[in-house]
Amino acid sequence: MTKSVVKRYENNPVLTKEQVPYEVATVHNAAVVKMNEKYMMVFRSHLLNGRSILGLAESDNGYDFRVHDQPFMTPQDEGASVYESISIEDPRITFIDGEYLITYSAYSDYGIRIGLAKTRDFTRVERVAMISEVDYRNTVIFPEKFNGMYARIDRPHSELNPWSMWISYSPDLIHWGGAKHLVSPVKYHWDEMKIGPGAPPIKTPKGWLNIYHGVFPTMAGSVYRLGVCLHDLEDPSKILGVSDKWILEPEKDYERVGYVPNVVFTCAAVPEEDGTVKIYWGGADTVMCAGTARIEELVEMCL
Repeated sequence: MTKSVVKRYENNPVLTKEQVPYEVATVHNAAVVKMNEKYMMVFRSHLLNGRSILGLAESDNGYDFRVHDQPFMTPQDEGASVYESISIEDPRITFIDGEYLITYSAYSDYGIRIGLAKTRDFTRVERVAMISEVDYRNTVIFPEKFNGMYARIDRPHSELNPWSMWISYSPDLIHWGGAKHLVSPVKYHWDEMKIGPGAPPIKTPKGWLNIYHGVFPTMAGSVYRLGVCLHDLEDPSKILGVSDKWILEPEKDYERVGYVPNVVFTCAAVPEEDGTVKIYWGGADTVMCAGTARIEELVEMCL
């Protein structure tokens, strides 16, 4: 039997719709970060009209989550928020400069853009700006600046250079530029249809570890898996290596059967002091799952 790179938590899933005290159809694609030794999870849920909101849960151990009584963020339709009036989805959280930055996919009648919000305590949330043009998804911000500039990885929708990862920079989190291509899908490979950043990058001695998703088309529909690549510590636009193999694929019933079958999709990875990383993923766009891997092993897969 092949040894799994990611060890699933034995009591998966760690969050289901039955644990949410208000009516939702799913819980999935959650951001997770540690705050004062508590794991804070911002998760996406479909409402019964098919649109998405963001909920909040917390845990002492990273596995047993308690959901707050009210949603954390819901779509707004005033001012700049008119560009998120339909749905907000797939958050990522980066801690930098004493604040938790939350990026999310914002849907409106004008298309898909990336919204940015921030919080210091997950009690009050301030929307900052829409930080992309139309047709962008899956944006993660590095937890450090480079030459005084913020850096992010994103995935524009483009059939000319199919669904690839790019990097860009900003002096103020609002105005972004200097975009460079990073990694593209590979023909006849497990990620040949599209790829996109998953969790915010993790700093290691050998480079920035990027856990991303890749999609493969089959006759029965698309299969979402997770892979890893490594960015240079000083110049994150330089890719040091990309693993040829995936690190996680849909295997369990809660990943293969649900709202969208055959999906593992990550928005979060929390490094721990023992050299492991807790990885969180949505299973079949229906439940939240967790597992662990050794950071050093993931890095070596890239090299």
